[in-house]
Amino acid sequence: MQAKKRYLILFSAGACLILLLYFGGMQTPLSRSNNRRDDRSLDGHHGSPQWHHFSGSLQPFSPWDQMETEEYNVHISPRQKRDVISGVYNGKRCRMDSCFDFSLCKTNGFKVYVYPQQKGEKMSESYQNILSSIEASRFYTSDPGQACLFVLSLDTLDRDILSPQYVHNLRTKVQNSHLWNNGKNHLIFNLYSGTWPDYTEDLGFDFGQAMLAKASIGAENFRPNFDVSIPLFGKDHPSAGGERGFLKHNSIPPYRKYMLVFKGKRYLTGIGSDTRNALYHVHNSEDVVLLTTCKHGKDWQKHKDARCDLDNAEYDKHDYREMLHNSTFCLVPRGRRLGSFRFLEALQAACVPVILSNGWEMPFSEIIHWNTAAVIGDERLLLQIPSTVRSIHQDNILSLRQQTQFLWEAYFSSVERIVLTTLEIIHDRVLQHAARSNLMWNSLPGGLYSLPQYSSYLGDFPFHYAKLGIKPRPKFTAIIHAVTPLVSQSQPILKLLVAVSKSQHCVQVIVLWNCDKPLPANHRWPATAVPVLVIDGESKVMSSRFLPYDTIPTDAVLSLDEDTVLSTTEVDFAFTVWQSFPERIVGYPARSHFWDSNKERWGYTSKWTNDYSMVLTGAAIYHRYYHYLYTSYLPASLRGLVDQLSNCEDILMNFLVSAVTKLPPIKVTQKKQYKETMMVQTSRASRWADPDHFAQRQSCMNKFASWFGSMPLVHSNVRLDPVLFKDQVSILRKRYKDIERL
Repeated sequence: MQAKKRYLILFSAGACLILLLYFGGMQTPLSRSNNRRDDRSLDGHHGSPQWHHFSGSLQPFSPWDQMETEEYNVHISPRQKRDVISGVYNGKRCRMDSCFDFSLCKTNGFKVYVYPQQKGEKMSESYQNILSSIEASRFYTSDPGQACLFVLSLDTLDRDILSPQYVHNLRTKVQNSHLWNNGKNHLIFNLYSGTWPDYTEDLGFDFGQAMLAKASIGAENFRPNFDVSIPLFGKDHPSAGGERGFLKHNSIPPYRKYMLVFKGKRYLTGIGSDTRNALYHVHNSEDVVLLTTCKHGKDWQKHKDARCDLDNAEYDKHDYREMLHNSTFCLVPRGRRLGSFRFLEALQAACVPVILSNGWEMPFSEIIHWNTAAVIGDERLLLQIPSTVRSIHQDNILSLRQQTQFLWEAYFSSVERIVLTTLEIIHDRVLQHAARSNLMWNSLPGGLYSLPQYSSYLGDFPFHYAKLGIKPRPKFTAIIHAVTPLVSQSQPILKLLVAVSKSQHCVQVIVLWNCDKPLPANHRWPATAVPVLVIDGESKVMSSRFLPYDTIPTDAVLSLDEDTVLSTTEVDFAFTVWQSFPERIVGYPARSHFWDSNKERWGYTSKWTNDYSMVLTGAAIYHRYYHYLYTSYLPASLRGLVDQLSNCEDILMNFLVSAVTKLPPIKVTQKKQYKETMMVQTSRASRWADPDHFAQRQSCMNKFASWFGSMPLVHSNVRLDPVLFKDQVSILRKRYKDIERL
């Protein structure tokens, strides 16, 4: 009897233990892994759509030295555990703090080294553009001993073994490099991975601890804050500059002819076929036009279905460009891989992308808030798309379209932009104390022009003043550029110094002495109401006038040539105007550019017309941040050209400011005698009368446009006159009231 009791107790205890284990929520390692994978696919995007919601808790990240062996459902040897801790275990657990050597960046900052190209190694034009963009950037170094980041010269863009661009024996070639170090501090660019029929993300070689800048990367394989998701771009994508976005006017309401469009391949079998084969259910031939064709590949007729002939005929009736430019939303379904060329095409056309690619890590997801520029949906809820996009308010549509244009121009319009954005993201990870804020990345002019080394506070950048409700401080510092010796007390520079110093807004005058003669004695300078600081510059180094001098205490800088003729009143008026346009150049002497169709090049003109695109820095006010940007952002080659010619520095500054703002400068009206005075000066032995000087400026225009990749200068007809500027007369009573309404 007692034996039966003992068996009964043991049996009860065992049953309780089994129930406890079952209902206590214990999971196998595989189920935990699958749960995390599902979580990422549902909630792995910024701005998850209203079509589905995920309410589960995210699994906390475990340090490698605390990981349990059951995480991998295998028994790990001590050596394998060391590999996991160091990030070598398939590289899947790499993060910046474990697979990146920050000590390499301490001495020389963030510098990038490109491996020398090996003889006989083929390289695609796209990869050559990537390497050229790095070598032209401010991060490049030709010395591997100074480098913080390394980029292979071996073409890794196309890792499809069926592609003619595929580089064979890549693993052996990479391992033979003495700098490889298992990929630590390396960055690998990739557009295509895997091959038919599975199209996996396998690169075909062990990239170790290297970071990936990869297109079509899945959230499951993406290593947050280590890899960088880049967009898929074609071989014809501009290497630099690129076209601006196609949104020319903010029409209200912002609706176009079509509500939703798509035109592309239909995959009859295999991966990526499900969504595209189902698009005909949503197509209505009116405002939702979703066209697919079966005509692609060599054996498409073997797999054609009953709809192919009808689909192909409908497909050929519509012009893709016309659809793209006349639709409010553009569908971007996945193809064989997660990414699609349709994504960048939609962004440029101001057609709001509707993303249908479950598990795709959006390009530059680390910095871009995609919910402000795209609709991100679920492939499984395809039939709900029309009703969802129709429910978006017209105000939100306009905002989405405007953001597509900003993102396109800031980060995607060229290979150079994509590469620089990738490098800047990694730069911010390395120098976290100087990292850009999300607002800098997601608002004009974007992170590439908001250098964090200058400041991490948005209020120090002129283009953020309006957004923050900040007004510039009501003071300026004048910088007079002197290049001729001081031989007479009647010289224009002395009169100019007195006139400027009398301004109620002037706090200091800096004379930049770039003359090859010694500095004049202190008693040669006139007495002034504000301090005068004379800096001994380097003769004929024109870029020195734009150095970010620590002695400039104000936001505003009044840049002046030594022979400029301005009164105190004119200086005050120009500064008052600048306070309303602190992100632009405001000044007096204006010039213009034009396209010479006969010579097929940009031309430069100084004719007095009603049109201008530049305000010369011989008499102009701008924000001091542009000194820093001129010195730190522009390549040494452009600044060296300016110094070599002793010319064009004012043109280069106009190019830079217009590239940042996408706006023209502001010209203010000067006294009537100004033109005659300039003509008298020009009639003397002035550099402005030298034909070589003018030819140099023509040449500079084209070299600058080549580096920027496009012409950033913007034409304007606006001139602000002191008689009418900010007067108190009612707008309705003004004679030209319509001008102010534009």
